[in-house]
Amino acid sequence: MVDSVGKLLILYRMIYRGFRYRIYPTPEQKQALALQFGHARFAYNWGLARRKAHHGTGIPFRALREQMTQLKHTAGYEWLQAADSQVLQGKLEDLEEAYEKFFSGDAGYPRFKTRRDEQTIRYPQRFKFDGNRIYLPKVGWVHVVVHRPLQGAPKNVTVTKTKSGRYFVSVLCEMATDTRQHGVGVVGVDVGLKDFAVLSTGEKVVHPQYLRTSERQLQRLQRELSRKRKGSANWEKARLRLARKAEQVANQRADFQHKLSYRLARDYHTVRIENLNVAGMLRNRKLAKSISDSGWGLFATMLEYKAACCERIPRFYPSSKTCSQCGYVNHTLQLHQRSWTCPDCKAAHDRDINAALNIALAPTDGQAGRYTPVESVSDAKGVVPARNARRSRKP
Repeated sequence: MVDSVGKLLILYRMIYRGFRYRIYPTPEQKQALALQFGHARFAYNWGLARRKAHHGTGIPFRALREQMTQLKHTAGYEWLQAADSQVLQGKLEDLEEAYEKFFSGDAGYPRFKTRRDEQTIRYPQRFKFDGNRIYLPKVGWVHVVVHRPLQGAPKNVTVTKTKSGRYFVSVLCEMATDTRQHGVGVVGVDVGLKDFAVLSTGEKVVHPQYLRTSERQLQRLQRELSRKRKGSANWEKARLRLARKAEQVANQRADFQHKLSYRLARDYHTVRIENLNVAGMLRNRKLAKSISDSGWGLFATMLEYKAACCERIPRFYPSSKTCSQCGYVNHTLQLHQRSWTCPDCKAAHDRDINAALNIALAPTDGQAGRYTPVESVSDAKGVVPARNARRSRKP
């Protein structure tokens, strides 16, 4: 009986998936969004100033939220009532998350935001879709380009204004995915600078080097910006041209990595990658620009939430120096040596392919993208998602 039930068991994984759409607000709606962005930025900077003022003693997150509510009814700050209350509270949550990342060593100390940074606000409730329109509280119905259908249960929506002046909405949806949609087998992925990725199957993915390709254009636009008087109309035009070009490079890199990570997640069940210390590698002044252009951290994040199972091998595992045939470790192997012959079994190795083969067979630090077995999608409703879920807070 147990065996028959086990055969009927379907493995589903509860995930949070984001759907990003371009929106085109009217001039009046742009003013309403600017008000929301400005008030949200004030709430973040106000909370950061309060945290700095209580350095050493600390101030609880709950107390900060209560003080923000009281501030809206304080003389001289009544204008805060024009902002959506959940938008202001959401910015305090972002500040709390920024401090958590700082104390865990994942990010630097939080800094004050300016109106020239990328602007974001988040609506956890009261938004809705109607065809090619989306309703945003205190903004109204905004035209949206729905280039792909929305899937799952919407949880929140984030409105973003980029430095180039474009507007987007990102809808976070909770959904259950069938792990049988993924491929079978295990593949090891060795990332690098010469080739972006080398697979244990022997395939080499050429590095596109988008930043290097556009570097001269970026330098020219940066020089044009530096020659303008800051704050003038011509300075703003030059800033927008530079921001659009930088955004184009980032979009090209993200598009390339999305397509590659999707292909790996579709063709293989388990993807194994190295646990690289990218922040430490960026301290190398000779390679920092090339490493930044690669975007290894973003690529690893994409694999973690797309693949049925994504595993990381230990950081100091000698994948390049270990012979994938006999296990001999070549301690004398130098970085400039792209091929070597094992002195023990006489096997000839391409450095990167050999590393990818060892990554596919090496012990792991653990796996990301774990899935939870349930019998149906309806039963998956109460399963706690594995990754990329915004931590819920008690009021």
